[in-house]
Amino acid sequence: MGIRRMAGTAAGALGLSWVVRAAWGIPSAMGASISAIQPYATGAATYRNRQFHNTEPSSQLAAGSAPSLLVSALTKRNAGRPSGVIPLQTPQLPSAAADLAVTWYGHATALIEVDGYRVLTDPVWSERVSPSALVGPTRMHPVPTPLAELPTVDAVIISHDHYDHLDKETVRELVLRQTAPFLVPIGIGAHLRHWGVPEHRIIELDWGGSISLSALGRARAGADLVLTCSEARHFSGRGLIRNTTLWASWSIAGPTKRVYFGGDTGYTKAFAEAGAALGPFDLTLLPIGAYDERWRDVHMNPEEAVRAHADLCVGDAGHGLLVPIHWATFNLAFHGWSEPVRRMVSAAETAGTKIAVPMPGQRVDPIGTPPRDSWWEDVG
Repeated sequence: MGIRRMAGTAAGALGLSWVVRAAWGIPSAMGASISAIQPYATGAATYRNRQFHNTEPSSQLAAGSAPSLLVSALTKRNAGRPSGVIPLQTPQLPSAAADLAVTWYGHATALIEVDGYRVLTDPVWSERVSPSALVGPTRMHPVPTPLAELPTVDAVIISHDHYDHLDKETVRELVLRQTAPFLVPIGIGAHLRHWGVPEHRIIELDWGGSISLSALGRARAGADLVLTCSEARHFSGRGLIRNTTLWASWSIAGPTKRVYFGGDTGYTKAFAEAGAALGPFDLTLLPIGAYDERWRDVHMNPEEAVRAHADLCVGDAGHGLLVPIHWATFNLAFHGWSEPVRRMVSAAETAGTKIAVPMPGQRVDPIGTPPRDSWWEDVG
């Protein structure tokens, strides 16, 4: 065999090997089939024609924007990467949960403390948010601490099934290391079952549905926690077919404190409705990144996040504390890395909204003194 032919054969073998490794595990990571999801989705308020729908007219991508999106993908794909190193803090957690605090682990993953309970949101510890181990967005900073060092949590809440919010490997490890139930919007339970989560640890709710930890046999004496699946304006899907599972935000209400976790959502009138029915909230965690005019219906920009906080606090922009999420960790849009937080800070100053911007791993205690340094300015 000639040298060129041998080299070509070797290159082909290497290419095939890479393809096999890139594809390995994809079917499992994608989760449950539509046929497994549908029995749980049928009958939900916004489920029709085998899909979930927003209550407000919404487009995942503005009409006619596909050509400009392709240009952006070719010319701005690295715009969201910082020029410097993103700093981390090793989480400093008390032995007992506080009345109100939050530790941000990056993106939409946070550990919320409410009236002595701990609630984990959209846990993602994997390096890549994709069904493939070799293709897809990777972390721009490490996870601040291993999942094994997470304290005991009382509940895990999931906003929707996109890969940057629902991660198979993290779910599997939480099943082994924790006993907490998974509270999810309708349909996502099928993914969890597919990955081996025990049935008794899966609670599926429609928008407006609530459950207390006492009903799950997990309440502590003298205090209960009520978690409500709240309307969001987004979409779902882990494959080519969209909206087979529901998406949501979450209200977490204890005897004295209330927290709102936005997950990932466009601006919606549902914020004001949640504020009136469930608020006012003492702490809001709202997405500020991965926005673009071409998909503005389903992703808020920073100014809208500040407006949403006021809605959730029943029109009082100065009530409670806004902590931004859904930025800094994964490059998912075409804006600059620090643009979301800079815009949010400016909008908050104008509105009189109290904010805290923790670095990954940093714990914020709204009752104490929230962090006020502009650490992101040193990152670029």
